[in-house]
Amino acid sequence: MNALKNKVQLIGNLGMNPEVKTLDGGKKLAKITIATNESYKNSKGEKITDTQWHNLIAWGKTADIIEQYLQKGSEVAVEGKLINRNYIDKENVKRYVTEIQINELLILDSKKNK
Repeated sequence: MNALKNKVQLIGNLGMNPEVKTLDGGKKLAKITIATNESYKNSKGEKITDTQWHNLIAWGKTADIIEQYLQKGSEVAVEGKLINRNYIDKENVKRYVTEIQINELLILDSKKNK
């Protein structure tokens, strides 16, 4: 059961092209944003689509794969864990960020950005 304590699984589409950085020491970091959609009918019978946006990060080889194969609109399935962090912005205000750190990535379409 320990593996279920902090586990996230999502299927969605990239909202923008990946942002990939090579950090000091050569470690690669990729940041992507994906949208997930849920549809339901309201009391009037109208179809309503609710879109949620999720910020994701990936390191190392997974970041390489994201850089090479994904682009805006690509459909992916991801498994990862929630990461919470905070920082002080330029105006000296403490900001909080929740991201999903990708452990596994499955590309669901054949789009290629290179």
